[in-house]
Amino acid sequence: MDSRQFSIKNIRPEIPNSIVHDNMSADERFQNLVLRPIIKFQNNLLIAVFKNYIKKHKSVFYDLSIDKRIDYIENAIQKDMKLRNSMKGMVIGLFTVEEYEIYIKNSSALNKRMMNIVKQRLISNIQLFEKPEFLAAV
Repeated sequence: MDSRQFSIKNIRPEIPNSIVHDNMSADERFQNLVLRPIIKFQNNLLIAVFKNYIKKHKSVFYDLSIDKRIDYIENAIQKDMKLRNSMKGMVIGLFTVEEYEIYIKNSSALNKRMMNIVKQRLISNIQLFEKPEFLAAV
C-alpha cells in the first residue's frame, strides 16, 4: 500500500453502525465503506462551505422557517451545480486511486448516494446555520 493510500484510509473515522455484508450491492458497499467515512471526516468543512453559500446568497436562508430551510438545503444541493461539484470534489479528493477507479464505473449512482448523505448531514446540523451574530450572543 502506498503512503497516500495508507494515509487517506488511516484518517477516516470508523463508523461502527455501518453495515457491510455479502449480499449488499456494490454501490451500497462503496457507500458504507468509502463515502460515509469520508463525508463524516469532511463534516466541518462541508458545514463551513454551506455557511459561505448562505452568506453569498444574501442570507435569505436566515429569514426562512425550519421547513423552508430544509427545502433550501435540498434545492441548493440538487440544483446549484457549482456547490454540488465543489462538495463532490471534497469527497472525491479523499478517494484512493483504487476507490476512484471503482467510482468512475458507476459515478452517476454513486454521486446520488454521495449528495444524499451530504444533504442529510447538513440537515441534521441545521442548528449550526443560525445568523452569526445570534450565535455570538449566546
